Amino acid sequence: MSDKPKPNPSGADYAGDVSVTDAWAMLKDDPDARLIDVRSIAELSFVGVPDLSPLGRETVFVELQSFPAMAANPQFVSQAVTALEKSGARPDSPVFCLCRSGARSRTAAIALTRAGYERCYNVAGGLEGDLDAERHRGQLNGWKAAGLPWRQT
Repeated sequence: MSDKPKPNPSGADYAGDVSVTDAWAMLKDDPDARLIDVRSIAELSFVGVPDLSPLGRETVFVELQSFPAMAANPQFVSQAVTALEKSGARPDSPVFCLCRSGARSRTAAIALTRAGYERCYNVAGGLEGDLDAERHRGQLNGWKAAGLPWRQT
């Protein structure tokens, strides 16, 4: 694979948004499916990570942006493709992109679709979800709020 954009056969920018529970179900049911967490290393350390061990699987981790400036990782696509290939993913494997709340992961899904992955999904709600009335995350929606497995690093 290369960083050169390739059109998605469906013509869409990416395969679409899925809920955290739908992503979990598809990861559980499809051994070819992969989860890639695109948050910064700092977020992984301080907030925790999705835990796929109940499925006998591991999450792929590649930063889309780096803390503290949240500068774009210019090597994201090549690093993500390498990590996905190392995990056994193929261009037709379902790839679920996850971030904090579902914004950066959409960007990642688009980038990986352009790199030739045909079934890249954005996990809407991300690990922590949207802010609640008290401006806290992790209560309204997202991986943690759905009670899906996660752990501190």
